[in-house]
Amino acid sequence: MKHIISVSVDEDTVIKIREILRKSSCRNKSHVVEEAVRKFWEGKRR
Repeated sequence: MKHIISVSVDEDTVIKIREILRKSSCRNKSHVVEEAVRKFWEGKRR
């Protein structure tokens, strides 16, 4: 089940997210954030 959340990020972060979208297989900004959180979480669990 997906949940809608709202976040505020600075302009530099938006630019980086757009660049990631162009260069990766992520479908949209939400997918970029989901992948980033997943990778962050996996790194913390090690």
